Amino acid sequence: MSYIQPAFDGTDITAPAPAATRRIADDYEAWIDEIWPAFVAAADTGQPFTVDSIATAQQLPDPPNAKSMWGRLPTRLQDAGIIRHYGYGGSARARQSLVHVWIGVPAHHREAVARRRREDRAARRDARKAAA
Repeated sequence: MSYIQPAFDGTDITAPAPAATRRIADDYEAWIDEIWPAFVAAADTGQPFTVDSIATAQQLPDPPNAKSMWGRLPTRLQDAGIIRHYGYGGSARARQSLVHVWIGVPAHHREAVARRRREDRAARRDARKAAA
C-alpha cells in the first residue's frame, strides 16, 4: 500500500482505502473472552466445523499473533470439554491446507470430558517425571 502525503495547500488528495481485514485484538485473554461464545454456540449445534469457518461466519477478530494463537484455541476448547476432534477437511482460506474439523461435546458430558483430559495430562506428566 502506498501512502500519499497530504497536500497542505488546501487541495484534498485522498489515498485509496486499505483492504478490509479482521480487527486484531490487543490482549489474548480478552480475545478469548470475546470469541468463546461463538465457539460454544457452534459446538452446541452438533454440526462439524472448522475454526476458520466459525471465525469467518461470525466475523471474529484475530488474536494479537494470528499465526500461532488461532492454533491454541482448539486446545483450550478441548480442555474445557466443549469440542472434540471429528476429522480433517480443507481450509477455506488456504485451499491446499488440511485442517482439523471439530464437533461439539454434548453439554451434559462436558465436565466429565474436561476432568478426563486433566487426569490424562497429569498421568502423562507423572510418567515423564518417573522416566527421567
